Amino acid sequence: MTELAGSALARRWCDRCGADAAVGGHEACAAARALEPPRFCTHCRRRMKVQVLPVGWSAVCVEHGELRG
Repeated sequence: MTELAGSALARRWCDRCGADAAVGGHEACAAARALEPPRFCTHCRRRMKVQVLPVGWSAVCVEHGELRG
Protein backbone atom coordinates (compact mmCIF):
# COMPACT_ATOMS: atom_id res chain seq x y z
CA MET A 1 0.00 0.00 0.00
CA THR A 2 1.12 3.55 -0.61
CA GLU A 3 1.58 6.30 1.96
CA LEU A 4 -0.95 9.09 1.39
CA ALA A 5 1.17 11.85 2.93
CA GLY A 6 3.75 11.78 0.12
CA SER A 7 1.31 10.99 -2.65
CA ALA A 8 1.23 13.02 -5.86
CA LEU A 9 -2.46 12.24 -6.42
CA ALA A 10 -4.77 15.25 -6.75
CA ARG A 11 -6.99 16.11 -3.78
CA ARG A 12 -10.58 16.18 -4.91
CA TRP A 13 -12.73 15.33 -1.88
CA CYS A 14 -12.98 16.97 1.54
CA ASP A 15 -11.37 14.70 4.14
CA ARG A 16 -13.95 15.60 6.79
CA CYS A 17 -17.37 15.69 5.06
CA GLY A 18 -16.62 13.78 1.85
CA ALA A 19 -18.07 16.47 -0.44
CA ASP A 20 -16.32 17.87 -3.51
CA ALA A 21 -13.49 20.08 -2.15
CA ALA A 22 -13.79 22.53 -5.05
CA VAL A 23 -17.49 23.23 -4.44
CA GLY A 24 -18.68 25.37 -1.55
CA GLY A 25 -16.83 26.60 1.47
CA HIS A 26 -15.11 24.09 3.71
CA GLU A 27 -14.00 26.55 6.40
CA ALA A 28 -15.91 24.64 9.09
CA CYS A 29 -14.30 21.39 7.93
CA ALA A 30 -10.83 22.96 8.04
CA ALA A 31 -11.46 24.28 11.55
CA ALA A 32 -12.70 20.89 12.76
CA ARG A 33 -9.73 19.12 11.13
CA ALA A 34 -7.39 21.04 13.43
CA LEU A 35 -8.71 18.82 16.24
CA GLU A 36 -9.99 15.69 14.44
CA PRO A 37 -8.48 13.02 12.17
CA PRO A 38 -9.68 12.78 8.54
CA ARG A 39 -12.79 10.66 7.91
CA PHE A 40 -12.82 10.38 4.11
CA CYS A 41 -10.08 9.60 1.58
CA THR A 42 -9.32 12.76 -0.43
CA HIS A 43 -8.59 10.70 -3.55
CA CYS A 44 -11.52 8.27 -3.80
CA ARG A 45 -14.09 9.54 -1.24
CA ARG A 46 -14.16 6.23 0.63
CA ARG A 47 -14.86 6.31 4.36
CA MET A 48 -11.60 5.49 6.14
CA LYS A 49 -11.04 3.28 9.15
CA VAL A 50 -9.86 5.74 11.82
CA GLN A 51 -8.14 4.87 15.08
CA VAL A 52 -7.42 7.56 17.68
CA LEU A 53 -4.47 6.78 19.94
CA PRO A 54 -3.04 8.64 22.97
CA VAL A 55 -0.09 9.76 20.81
CA GLY A 56 -1.99 10.62 17.60
CA TRP A 57 -4.23 8.92 15.04
CA SER A 58 -4.16 6.66 11.99
CA ALA A 59 -6.62 6.56 9.09
CA VAL A 60 -6.64 3.77 6.51
CA CYS A 61 -8.18 3.79 3.04
CA VAL A 62 -8.48 0.29 1.58
CA GLU A 63 -7.42 1.63 -1.82
CA HIS A 64 -4.78 4.28 -1.00
CA GLY A 65 -3.19 3.16 2.25
CA GLU A 66 -2.51 4.71 5.62
CA LEU A 67 -2.21 8.27 6.84
CA ARG A 68 -0.93 9.15 10.33
CA GLY A 69 -0.99 12.25 12.42
